[in-house]
Amino acid sequence: MGLVAGALATLSPGSARAENAELVVDYKCTGGIALNGGTVNLRTRVSIPTTLKVGEPLSVGWKLGYMQDPTRFGSPDYFAPGAQVKVTGNVQLSGIWTGVLQPIGSVTQPNQLQPGTILKLPEGIADAAHTHAAGTLKVTPRKLFVDFTPPASEVMVNDDDPRVQYETGYWEDLNDQPANNNDHHHDIHRTVEGNARASLQFTGTGIEYVAQRDHRAGKVKFYIDGQLATPASVDASKLPDGTPSNDANRGGLTLWRFLGLDYGKHTIQVVNEEHGKWAQLDAFRVITRELKNPPNEYRATCDLVSAPVSVNVVISDGASQSPTPTSTGTVDPTGTPTITPTGTPTTTSTGTPTGGPTTPGPTNSTPTGTGTTPPPGGAKGTSTTTSTPKPTLTVTATVTPTRPTPTTPQVIITPSGGAQTGEAPDQGGSGLGLVGAGTAMVAGSVFGGVALIRRRAAHARGQG
Repeated sequence: MGLVAGALATLSPGSARAENAELVVDYKCTGGIALNGGTVNLRTRVSIPTTLKVGEPLSVGWKLGYMQDPTRFGSPDYFAPGAQVKVTGNVQLSGIWTGVLQPIGSVTQPNQLQPGTILKLPEGIADAAHTHAAGTLKVTPRKLFVDFTPPASEVMVNDDDPRVQYETGYWEDLNDQPANNNDHHHDIHRTVEGNARASLQFTGTGIEYVAQRDHRAGKVKFYIDGQLATPASVDASKLPDGTPSNDANRGGLTLWRFLGLDYGKHTIQVVNEEHGKWAQLDAFRVITRELKNPPNEYRATCDLVSAPVSVNVVISDGASQSPTPTSTGTVDPTGTPTITPTGTPTTTSTGTPTGGPTTPGPTNSTPTGTGTTPPPGGAKGTSTTTSTPKPTLTVTATVTPTRPTPTTPQVIITPSGGAQTGEAPDQGGSGLGLVGAGTAMVAGSVFGGVALIRRRAAHARGQG
């Protein structure tokens, strides 16, 4: 673990063949939802694999969190539940190829928002790239971008909301209106002064005017962002078809609307056009359509606190190399070895191999006396020699591999007195058994010699 260029870098085991580099990277974020020209500090942990094989994905993950200080991203306005905060990373790739990864993560804000409400961050963001060539790839985390997307919504702003400004003229605040009037929150504002104005600054893509239809009301004009809107006015004393209405205090009606604004902040003004007649305000309905992209004015840009930190990712081609073993099979005699002395005496050997992997004996063997010559491979048999000359023996055996070439490295073990097979020799009989067998054979030879001498002596006496 060490501090590299201002970022903490650690290695953590990933799998049997790979490790991940874990970088602790701090950011300072400004603009957009970093409200009031302030700075929001983030601490992130970036996870990058250090070894891969061709074809495996290069996955980069970011864990996000606020620093332990008071700075936080805040809601820029009033919004219904459902707003989203999205974080986009920027990772530069260089080396065997160049490009950019953009890890993305988002989280929905579950509650109603007011200006300054602290916004939740996604726990993490991630992205991956396909590896198509072996080599070394340099991975460098860069900037983060934090976006805020308002939900598609319709939000009611009541007539006595502090955001509604009664700019000119006298507006009477009428509370506790009868429930059957159907007024929003059972209250309205009313004026009879000509050119009396009320206004609302709102954020959205449209606005609706909600008031009572009443035969005592008059015409009201509307301005959007200082310009006369279309339609320019509505007469609250008439029905939608323009005929006079006999309604009295019929509230909760949407009498006028304007849609299709670019998303952002706008101002609506309501002006009483007819002096002596009622101009009433029950509420505004602020409309936000579904947005394809987050508004640019809400984007916060997060810069690295320290210099960029890079991680080298080693990508191998994934080919496995098979070792060349010293021996690739088991020596398995398929017949009875034939021992052919080059001298006059004839030596025969018969037996059945019973052991496992064996190795033929040397091609030059010189017996030093009368005895038994065991066949190669620990085969049990009897060989009777009828003469004392020292023959030169040639041993012929057929060797057949019984298993394929090993594909994993083996420890090369050379048994004493044998060939290098890569495997330990089978355990044969004990040493005492071999000594006993040899003793029995020697004793048999001695008794056989004594019997031969006696027969010769008897034969000589018979001839005499």
